[in-house]
Amino acid sequence: MTVTDVYAATAWYTEVLGCRHTIGPLHITDDGSAIGNVFKGIFGERMQDLYVSHLATANGVGIELFQFVTPPTADNTANNFEYWKTGVFHFCVVDPDIEGLARRIDESGGKQNSAVWTLFEGEPFKAVYCQDPWGNLIEIYSHSTELMYANRDTDAMMVPPGLKDAASQ
Repeated sequence: MTVTDVYAATAWYTEVLGCRHTIGPLHITDDGSAIGNVFKGIFGERMQDLYVSHLATANGVGIELFQFVTPPTADNTANNFEYWKTGVFHFCVVDPDIEGLARRIDESGGKQNSAVWTLFEGEPFKAVYCQDPWGNLIEIYSHSTELMYANRDTDAMMVPPGLKDAASQ
């Protein structure tokens, strides 16, 4: 994820979301080194200079935070929720204290973007959307995805054929 301050973001993700800090921030430059060549190959000719920090969630999923120096990271916080465009627009973490985590995000410079929803009437499964201080969207589930969606009547959750066909035109 791209942030405007990789040091502050590393601290925030470690303190607020409980991520483990594994390495970084590393300063990567287009200096002809092996690692510089790897990053140049990924980001292209414009990339000259960046910082990257590696974190891991409780279940081992990696989160990489990037701050570009040249070209500089542009602050897109005000206009980052372009969900209708292709690409990743959020990631999801699981926390049984969904309200507590949403509150900690809100109190630490992030934002709670939605209410906490109960997804299925009469069941304990909840979800909420938040964002970090850099505008990256974070969905929080109260339970794992497989517990929430396994063995459900998928027909009840599907778009009716007529509506689906009209939406694709």
